[in-house]
Amino acid sequence: MRILLAEDDEILQDGISKALSQSGFVVEKVANGVDADTALLDSNFDLAILDLGLPQMDGMDVLRNARSRGNKLPILLLTARAGLGDRVQGLNLGADDYMPKPFDLPELEARVKALIRRSKYSADNEIIFASLKFDVVGRTISADSEQLEFSARELAVMECLMSRPGKLVSKEILLEQICGWDKDVTPNAIEVYVHRTRKKIEPHGVTIKAMRGLGYMLDKLEKKA
Repeated sequence: MRILLAEDDEILQDGISKALSQSGFVVEKVANGVDADTALLDSNFDLAILDLGLPQMDGMDVLRNARSRGNKLPILLLTARAGLGDRVQGLNLGADDYMPKPFDLPELEARVKALIRRSKYSADNEIIFASLKFDVVGRTISADSEQLEFSARELAVMECLMSRPGKLVSKEILLEQICGWDKDVTPNAIEVYVHRTRKKIEPHGVTIKAMRGLGYMLDKLEKKA
């Protein structure tokens, strides 16, 4: 899951980013409204956290622009402004939630997870494919009543594929979901993570098909005669 965090307070930005990263989210950080607006125009995110008091472009304008372009991703607003008018304006412009500063990081994390669940997943907070069951809240995957062990990046591969059942997912999309704008993972490394993940799920009747030049997709293994 990729989250855009637009916050110009370096200490707060770092604290939020670390908390969400520890929960398995990929966090892309920007410190002004222009960069936030550009990021929402060019990249795919699962949620955006916008501070209203951003330099260069106000967070409210970033929100307004995103919604005017038809961007429907969940947006959570942060602000030190005390006025009720800002909250009402933000919600009227299409914000999905609002948190006044100061706030507790565990509450922010809980709200982020709730917004993503509401926008993407079923009411029981699970994604099911064949024998695999992904618990969105606990961020675990089980098969045949057995919890499977994945590294953070292997889990990101599975989450990306299970969220798009029956659809091809390009190597570029997997790369974005695993590391975002960081450059520490090369496209070739994706093949390694896919290979490791495939080995863990094939005993449970599911595989990851590689379509050369196109991408990857989850598929059920054919039963041997």
